[in-house]
Amino acid sequence: MTFETVVKNWQGEQVGQKTFDLRVAKEETAVGIVHRALVRQMANARQGTASTKTRSEVRGGGRKPWRQKGTGRARAGSIRSPLWRGGGVIFGPKPRDFSVKMNRKERRLALRTAFASRIDDMIVVEEFNNELTRPKTKELVGAIARWGADPEVNALLIVSDRDQNVYLSARNIENLKLLAADQLNVFDLLHADKIIVTASALEKIQEVYNG
Repeated sequence: MTFETVVKNWQGEQVGQKTFDLRVAKEETAVGIVHRALVRQMANARQGTASTKTRSEVRGGGRKPWRQKGTGRARAGSIRSPLWRGGGVIFGPKPRDFSVKMNRKERRLALRTAFASRIDDMIVVEEFNNELTRPKTKELVGAIARWGADPEVNALLIVSDRDQNVYLSARNIENLKLLAADQLNVFDLLHADKIIVTASALEKIQEVYNG
Protein backbone atom coordinates (compact mmCIF):
# COMPACT_ATOMS: atom_id res chain seq x y z
CA MET A 1 0.00 0.00 0.00
CA THR A 2 1.28 3.49 -0.87
CA PHE A 3 1.14 6.33 1.66
CA GLU A 4 1.90 10.02 1.21
CA THR A 5 2.80 12.54 3.89
CA VAL A 6 4.20 16.07 4.06
CA VAL A 7 7.78 16.68 5.17
CA LYS A 8 8.68 19.46 7.59
CA ASN A 9 12.03 21.11 8.26
CA TRP A 10 13.60 22.08 11.61
CA GLN A 11 11.57 25.31 11.68
CA GLY A 12 8.30 23.40 11.18
CA GLU A 13 7.76 24.59 7.62
CA GLN A 14 6.42 22.24 4.96
CA VAL A 15 9.21 21.59 2.46
CA GLY A 16 7.89 18.71 0.39
CA GLN A 17 6.04 15.43 0.15
CA LYS A 18 7.19 11.92 1.01
CA THR A 19 5.76 8.75 -0.49
CA PHE A 20 6.44 5.33 0.98
CA ASP A 21 5.25 1.79 0.34
CA LEU A 22 4.50 -0.81 3.00
CA ARG A 23 2.92 -4.23 2.61
CA VAL A 24 0.20 -4.36 5.26
CA ALA A 25 -2.30 -6.99 6.38
CA LYS A 26 -5.73 -7.24 4.80
CA GLU A 27 -8.40 -5.17 6.51
CA GLU A 28 -10.25 -8.20 7.86
CA THR A 29 -7.13 -9.69 9.48
CA ALA A 30 -5.21 -6.52 10.45
CA VAL A 31 -6.65 -6.13 13.95
CA GLY A 32 -6.08 -9.80 14.79
CA ILE A 33 -2.44 -9.96 13.73
CA VAL A 34 -1.52 -6.67 15.44
CA HIS A 35 -3.27 -7.85 18.62
CA ARG A 36 -1.35 -11.14 18.56
CA ALA A 37 1.94 -9.29 18.13
CA LEU A 38 1.09 -6.96 21.04
CA VAL A 39 0.14 -9.88 23.30
CA ARG A 40 3.39 -11.62 22.36
CA GLN A 41 5.49 -8.54 23.19
CA MET A 42 3.77 -8.01 26.54
CA ALA A 43 4.00 -11.70 27.46
CA ASN A 44 7.67 -11.95 26.47
CA ALA A 45 8.46 -8.97 28.70
CA ARG A 46 7.31 -10.89 31.78
CA GLN A 47 10.17 -12.28 33.87
CA GLY A 48 8.23 -15.23 35.24
CA THR A 49 10.50 -15.42 38.29
CA ALA A 50 7.82 -15.25 41.04
CA SER A 51 8.27 -18.23 43.35
CA THR A 52 6.90 -19.55 46.65
CA LYS A 53 7.86 -22.56 48.75
CA THR A 54 5.64 -25.57 49.26
CA ARG A 55 5.51 -27.41 52.60
CA SER A 56 8.29 -29.72 51.38
CA GLU A 57 10.61 -26.79 50.64
CA VAL A 58 10.14 -24.70 53.80
CA ARG A 59 12.94 -25.17 56.31
CA GLY A 60 12.06 -27.27 59.38
CA GLY A 61 8.93 -29.19 60.23
CA GLY A 62 10.46 -32.64 60.12
CA ARG A 63 9.38 -33.71 63.60
CA LYS A 64 5.75 -34.28 64.60
CA PRO A 65 5.03 -31.34 66.98
CA TRP A 66 3.11 -33.48 69.54
CA ARG A 67 1.82 -36.97 69.86
CA GLN A 68 -1.20 -38.04 67.83
CA LYS A 69 -3.64 -38.64 70.69
CA GLY A 70 -4.27 -37.63 74.27
CA THR A 71 -3.28 -33.94 74.24
CA GLY A 72 -6.72 -32.50 73.45
CA ARG A 73 -5.29 -30.60 70.50
CA ALA A 74 -5.92 -31.21 66.84
CA ARG A 75 -3.63 -33.80 65.28
CA ALA A 76 -0.64 -32.29 63.50
CA GLY A 77 2.23 -33.85 61.61
CA SER A 78 4.38 -30.80 60.81
CA ILE A 79 4.78 -27.20 61.89
CA ARG A 80 5.26 -26.32 58.21
CA SER A 81 1.72 -27.28 57.16
CA PRO A 82 0.05 -24.62 54.95
CA LEU A 83 -2.42 -24.14 57.80
CA TRP A 84 0.33 -22.93 60.11
CA ARG A 85 2.00 -19.52 60.26
CA GLY A 86 5.38 -19.88 58.56
CA GLY A 87 4.22 -22.96 56.70
CA GLY A 88 4.25 -23.71 53.00
CA VAL A 89 2.06 -22.11 50.34
CA ILE A 90 -0.70 -24.03 48.56
CA PHE A 91 -0.68 -23.64 44.76
CA GLY A 92 1.60 -20.56 44.90
CA PRO A 93 3.47 -19.24 41.86
CA LYS A 94 6.53 -21.04 40.55
CA PRO A 95 9.03 -19.83 37.91
CA ARG A 96 7.53 -20.25 34.45
CA ASP A 97 8.06 -19.17 30.86
CA PHE A 98 5.36 -16.82 29.56
CA SER A 99 6.86 -16.43 26.08
CA VAL A 100 4.57 -16.63 23.06
CA LYS A 101 5.81 -17.71 19.65
CA MET A 102 5.02 -15.90 16.41
CA ASN A 103 6.50 -16.38 12.97
CA ARG A 104 9.00 -13.76 11.83
CA LYS A 105 6.95 -12.93 8.72
CA GLU A 106 3.87 -12.40 10.86
CA ARG A 107 5.78 -10.20 13.31
CA ARG A 108 7.03 -7.98 10.51
CA LEU A 109 3.59 -7.84 8.91
CA ALA A 110 2.12 -6.78 12.27
CA LEU A 111 4.79 -4.07 12.64
CA ARG A 112 4.16 -2.70 9.16
CA THR A 113 0.41 -2.76 9.73
CA ALA A 114 0.68 -1.02 13.11
CA PHE A 115 3.02 1.61 11.64
CA ALA A 116 0.76 2.26 8.65
CA SER A 117 -2.31 2.51 10.89
CA ARG A 118 -0.77 5.59 12.57
CA ILE A 119 -0.40 7.59 9.34
CA ASP A 120 -2.87 10.25 10.58
CA ASP A 121 -0.77 10.84 13.72
CA MET A 122 2.57 10.75 11.90
CA ILE A 123 4.88 13.74 11.38
CA VAL A 124 7.71 13.32 8.87
CA VAL A 125 10.66 15.67 9.31
CA GLU A 126 13.98 16.29 7.64
CA GLU A 127 17.15 14.94 9.19
CA PHE A 128 18.06 17.33 12.01
CA ASN A 129 21.33 15.97 13.43
CA ASN A 130 23.19 19.05 12.14
CA GLU A 131 20.84 21.35 14.04
CA LEU A 132 21.97 19.93 17.37
CA THR A 133 25.69 20.59 17.48
CA ARG A 134 25.58 19.84 21.21
CA PRO A 135 23.01 18.26 23.53
CA LYS A 136 20.22 20.80 24.08
CA THR A 137 16.89 19.55 25.37
CA LYS A 138 15.22 22.97 25.11
CA GLU A 139 15.95 23.22 21.37
CA LEU A 140 14.51 19.76 20.69
CA VAL A 141 11.39 20.55 22.74
CA GLY A 142 10.90 23.70 20.68
CA ALA A 143 11.31 21.81 17.42
CA ILE A 144 8.77 19.17 18.47
CA ALA A 145 6.27 21.94 19.25
CA ARG A 146 6.92 23.56 15.83
CA TRP A 147 6.33 20.22 14.13
CA GLY A 148 2.85 20.12 15.66
CA ALA A 149 3.22 17.71 18.59
CA ASP A 150 1.89 18.88 21.96
CA PRO A 151 4.64 18.57 24.61
CA GLU A 152 2.05 17.11 27.01
CA VAL A 153 1.19 14.08 24.84
CA ASN A 154 3.19 10.88 24.44
CA ALA A 155 5.44 11.16 21.41
CA LEU A 156 7.63 8.61 19.66
CA LEU A 157 10.68 9.90 17.79
CA ILE A 158 12.05 7.49 15.18
CA VAL A 159 15.50 8.20 13.73
CA SER A 160 17.55 6.25 11.20
CA ASP A 161 20.59 5.87 13.45
CA ARG A 162 21.30 6.84 17.04
CA ASP A 163 23.03 10.19 17.23
CA GLN A 164 24.62 11.01 20.58
CA ASN A 165 23.49 14.66 20.64
CA VAL A 166 19.92 13.73 19.72
CA TYR A 167 19.90 10.97 22.34
CA LEU A 168 21.21 13.24 25.10
CA SER A 169 18.75 15.98 24.12
CA ALA A 170 15.77 13.59 24.09
CA ARG A 171 16.39 11.52 27.20
CA ASN A 172 15.18 14.17 29.67
CA ILE A 173 11.92 14.88 27.83
CA GLU A 174 9.30 13.15 29.95
CA ASN A 175 6.75 12.24 27.27
CA LEU A 176 9.21 11.44 24.47
CA LYS A 177 10.65 8.06 23.55
CA LEU A 178 13.52 7.75 21.07
CA LEU A 179 13.82 4.68 18.85
CA ALA A 180 16.08 3.68 15.98
CA ALA A 181 14.28 2.65 12.79
CA ASP A 182 15.45 -0.96 13.10
CA GLN A 183 14.16 -1.28 16.70
CA LEU A 184 10.44 -0.68 16.17
CA ASN A 185 7.91 -2.54 18.27
CA VAL A 186 4.14 -2.76 18.22
CA PHE A 187 3.59 -1.46 21.77
CA ASP A 188 5.45 1.83 21.27
CA LEU A 189 3.80 2.40 17.88
CA LEU A 190 0.32 2.00 19.37
CA HIS A 191 1.03 3.73 22.70
CA ALA A 192 2.30 7.01 21.24
CA ASP A 193 -0.15 9.85 20.58
CA LYS A 194 2.17 11.34 17.96
CA ILE A 195 4.87 9.63 15.89
CA ILE A 196 7.71 11.81 14.60
CA VAL A 197 9.87 10.06 12.01
CA THR A 198 12.77 11.41 9.98
CA ALA A 199 12.70 10.99 6.20
CA SER A 200 15.81 8.80 6.27
CA ALA A 201 14.27 6.64 9.03
CA LEU A 202 11.19 6.20 6.84
CA GLU A 203 13.36 4.87 4.02
CA LYS A 204 15.14 2.55 6.44
CA ILE A 205 11.83 1.21 7.74
CA GLN A 206 10.83 0.32 4.19
CA GLU A 207 14.20 -1.33 3.62
CA VAL A 208 14.29 -3.31 6.88
CA TYR A 209 10.69 -4.40 7.32
CA ASN A 210 9.49 -4.78 3.72
CA GLY A 211 12.12 -7.44 3.00
